[in-house]
Amino acid sequence: MKKSIVVEFYGSQRAVAEVLGVSDQSISAWREIIPERAALKLERITEGSLRYDASLYVGRRQHPVKV
Repeated sequence: MKKSIVVEFYGSQRAVAEVLGVSDQSISAWREIIPERAALKLERITEGSLRYDASLYVGRRQHPVKV
């Protein structure tokens, strides 16, 4: 899932942080492809309006993130 799509959906990084229960700084630290766990959680929260795309995560090393 791309950060730009998530931020556009919610309107701001702060709104994304509030929905996920993390700090604004956590969202700011994301690269364009957001952490996989966050993508899965956002798909669940939005009931599929935001879609997890497994192909974006194939072969990528993930860093732990509190979600």
